[in-house]
Amino acid sequence: MKFSESVQLNAVPEWSAQYIAYSELKKVIHDLESRHVAHKPDSENTLLISSAGDDLDATFREYLDSELGKISLFYGAREEEFTQDLARLEADLAASWAQLQEENTYGLDQMDEEAFSPGLDLRITLKKRAIHIYVALSELQSYVQLNLTGFGKALKKFDKLLMRNLQQTYLDDPVGVSYPFLDSTRQLLADKIDAVVRIYATVSTGGDAAAARTELRLHLREYVVWERSTVWREIIGMEKKALKMGLTNQGLLTKGEETVKLVPLRLRTPLGTLNLPRQIFNSTSLILAFVVAVFVTIVLLPIFDSPEQRNCLAILVAASMLWASEVIPLFVTSLLIPLLIVVFRTVRSPDDEMRRLSAPEATSFIFAAMWTPVIMLLLGGFAIAAALSKYNIAKVIATWVLSNAGTKPRNILLVTMFVALFLSMWISNVASPVLCLTIVQPLLKMQTPDSNFPKALLMGIALASNVGGMASPIASPQNIIALQNMRPAPSWGSWFFVALPVCVVSIVLIWALLLVTLNPAKGATTTKVRRSREHFNGKQIFVCVVTVVTIALWCVSHQLEGVFGDMGVLAIIPLVVFFGTGILSKEDFDNFMWTIIILAMGGIALGKSVSSSGLLESIAQGIRAMVSGMGVYGVMAVFGSMILVIATFISHTVAALILLPIVAEVGQAMPNAHPRLLVMGSAFLCSAAMGLPTSGFPNLTAICQTDEAGRPYLTVRLFITRGVPASLLAYTTVISLGYGLMKIVNL
Repeated sequence: MKFSESVQLNAVPEWSAQYIAYSELKKVIHDLESRHVAHKPDSENTLLISSAGDDLDATFREYLDSELGKISLFYGAREEEFTQDLARLEADLAASWAQLQEENTYGLDQMDEEAFSPGLDLRITLKKRAIHIYVALSELQSYVQLNLTGFGKALKKFDKLLMRNLQQTYLDDPVGVSYPFLDSTRQLLADKIDAVVRIYATVSTGGDAAAARTELRLHLREYVVWERSTVWREIIGMEKKALKMGLTNQGLLTKGEETVKLVPLRLRTPLGTLNLPRQIFNSTSLILAFVVAVFVTIVLLPIFDSPEQRNCLAILVAASMLWASEVIPLFVTSLLIPLLIVVFRTVRSPDDEMRRLSAPEATSFIFAAMWTPVIMLLLGGFAIAAALSKYNIAKVIATWVLSNAGTKPRNILLVTMFVALFLSMWISNVASPVLCLTIVQPLLKMQTPDSNFPKALLMGIALASNVGGMASPIASPQNIIALQNMRPAPSWGSWFFVALPVCVVSIVLIWALLLVTLNPAKGATTTKVRRSREHFNGKQIFVCVVTVVTIALWCVSHQLEGVFGDMGVLAIIPLVVFFGTGILSKEDFDNFMWTIIILAMGGIALGKSVSSSGLLESIAQGIRAMVSGMGVYGVMAVFGSMILVIATFISHTVAALILLPIVAEVGQAMPNAHPRLLVMGSAFLCSAAMGLPTSGFPNLTAICQTDEAGRPYLTVRLFITRGVPASLLAYTTVISLGYGLMKIVNL
């Protein structure tokens, strides 16, 4: 494994920007090599270093010094923070013993398991705090070792490629004399860890330090392997999927640890016996076969006179079934759509609706339609989210807010829900629950098994993140799809005017629901969330300025149409600035959620085909007949309830892809046309569908959380009994308050 990959696997996610920038140092080395190394003119191909050896050393030392300064500052701040935590823990333990001494006349030299009995809740709290500090100090210890290894490897590569001798000199001084790498500092850190072990032994293992260290290491190993490494989680997830299918590529059936060879299925034919692999006879294959059968049937049946409409309906139904069942990845279905559109020629000429485009013409038309300003807006949103997350800005703001929430469970719950809403606005409602859960983990670990507080907190984060999917145009993919179907697209100011009051009222109502039905104060052990002591540096301030300027421009985009044309063009600003200045790297660009982008592009292609073929108009005519006589409000209420139900069972994004183009067409054809109002309301209700644990990523994140014993905090029944009423509360808010606000801004 490459060292750069090792750093990624072992780094603490919250500290990722504070480790040695090994990949960047390698680039510097190769750049120096390309500028100062030339080949001999003879055939030996021996490298000749230029006479500027001292300049090479000085140049590389500048980069190393910058990294060393960053690491030293970060280590000092973390050491001070964790030392204060340890001091508070020791003080609380001493206070407990002082009280015990007064009551039972025990001395501090008589610390044993029998003597220490100030109460079960306090013991559990002290134990969990000790675990938390042990993990933090151990991570700091690992941080020092990982960076020391990084310096050694970078210097070794520099010496080898450029024929220098800098490694030992630089490792001795300045690395060896820097505070984090001093022997005395490392010993001090080890002493602190030993102190935590003694505290844990006092409150948990009857004074047995060896047993205490063993238990603490188990917590550390669990934290490193499961909570921190996303790579391991992906591998575990893939293994679980393989076990569920019970099949492998080698034709083996796995049952626990036993592996059984599958016997091929033999089919007798007039030409002989045909051996068919049994892997193809599973639920996935059957669903795919059913989808193909439905597709062929629709193509052949004379449902419409026009072959374009028949073929387009077949593609629409097949894509909807594949998206809903997820037998193949969602983005793969999206990639399949333009292929089917071109092969089955479902597109008509924009200039002559009676002329069916040829395959070459359809290819140019559909691929041009897939790349729209909305896709650029999505990319711009990803860039802002990546920068806010990479430089810890979102977490600093969130912890600052939560640190002022006090210690009452109901207040912590409400503030956490609003933090989830705020984060969903800017880093999407997919990343928001993950970040919120990271922040509240210390609170969760403090609770006893009979406490209701973790249930309320996890439910609150999930439901608030779903509601937060309405909050801004980049908060969720369904909003991006809504903008694609709103002509003209509303400004960000108009969106905020409608969405923010709807979100605030919905969250307050859901908070009240959780207070009444879950009583989060029952058995709760709370403490103030620790405020981050990190001060914004130049890069963080720069990211904030660019983000605020971009959002401000988006808010007044309609007034700037003569200059920029569309919000999608404005979205290029954060992309160019962040990547051009090195704030974000190529690796950050690679880590964008490209599957979401492909999904959105497939939906756009399908929408263009449905519109161009005439199918959308035919479907809209049928729906108009059903809702004839209804006003805009009636249509919104009826459509909204249907969308709420559908989006509860399938992905919010998929529901938006399928339904929003139809909603727009129906709204446009009404006597009192308000298509934009109906589309925005429908997009909001896609986010409001949160009745099941599978209704969106925030719900899945919450239902998967377990305590330290591996017990899930939430059950499916508990989730449904709170999620369904929460959906109804959000639905009521959208079709009442939201409808009124949308009328005010003339949508």
